[in-house]
Amino acid sequence: MLCLVGCLVWLAVYFFPDNKLHLVFCDVGQGDATLITKGFSQILIDGGPNDKVLSCLSKNMPFFDNKIEMVALTHPEADHLTGLISVLDKYEVTTFLMGPEGNQSAVFLALEKRLAALMQDKKIIVKNVYTNDKISLGQIKMVVVWPEKTWVSEKLGSNGGNILGVQSTKLKLNQFSLVFLLTYDQKTVLLMGDADQSVQNRIVDVYSLMPLDILKFPHHGSKTGMSEEFLKKIKPKIGVISVGKNSYGHPTAEALDLLKKEEVVIRRTDLEGDISYTF
Repeated sequence: MLCLVGCLVWLAVYFFPDNKLHLVFCDVGQGDATLITKGFSQILIDGGPNDKVLSCLSKNMPFFDNKIEMVALTHPEADHLTGLISVLDKYEVTTFLMGPEGNQSAVFLALEKRLAALMQDKKIIVKNVYTNDKISLGQIKMVVVWPEKTWVSEKLGSNGGNILGVQSTKLKLNQFSLVFLLTYDQKTVLLMGDADQSVQNRIVDVYSLMPLDILKFPHHGSKTGMSEEFLKKIKPKIGVISVGKNSYGHPTAEALDLLKKEEVVIRRTDLEGDISYTF
C-alpha cells in the first residue's frame, strides 16, 4: 500500500505542470488542432478530423487534469470540428468559442446538439467572438483578429446574432474562420485557422502588433492560403503548416515557395508530428 501511495505521489509530482507557456500544434492528420497551456489552464483551438487530438491532449496535460477551460472552433468544417465532439465527451469544458455561421453537415449538427444539451444543463458557456474581442485566461492573452462583426452581420443577415450557428451562407466557411493573435512574454503567434487570401486584405489591426514570431499557416498550405502582400506585412519568423495525407496537394508548391521567398522557417506536422514551443 505504501509503495502504491508513493508511486501515485511520484507520478503527480512528475506530471505537475511547470510555470511556462506551452504551444502545441497537434499532429491530427489533414486538419487543425492547437493547444495552448500554462499551469492547469488550457485553450484548445480546433479538434482535427478525428479523435487523434485526444492523444495530443493526454501527452501535454497532467493525467489527472480532466478540465479544459476554453475550446474554440475556428469554423464548422469537419477537419477542424470532428475531434471536438470527443473532447466534449472526455473533458469538462468551461467555455466554447465559435462564430455564428453553421451548416447542415452531420458532424456539425452533432456538435450543435451536444453544445445545446450542455448549455441547457448550464455546464458550458458558448460565445460568438469577433474582431478586437479580448480573451484572457490567467497569463494567456489573445485577441480575436477576424471576423469583423459588422461584416458577419451583413453576410448572414438577421441570423448573424445566433449563438450556435445559422444554416445559410453563400460564402465559403473559410471566410468566417476565427483568427487569434496570442501574445506572451514579448512573443506573438498568429493562428489563422483557414482564413485565406479572400479576407486577408480586411485584417488590419494585427499589423501594429508585429514583428510576428510564429504563423500558423492558413488552410493547411493551400495555394490560396496566404497572399504575398499579407505575408510581407506580418513578417513571421516561423511558419507552421498543420497538414496530413491528402488528395488536395497540401502543402502546395506555391505556399512553400512563398514562405521560402520571405525566408520563413517552415515546419510541418506531417513531417515532424506534434510541433511544440515553450515560452
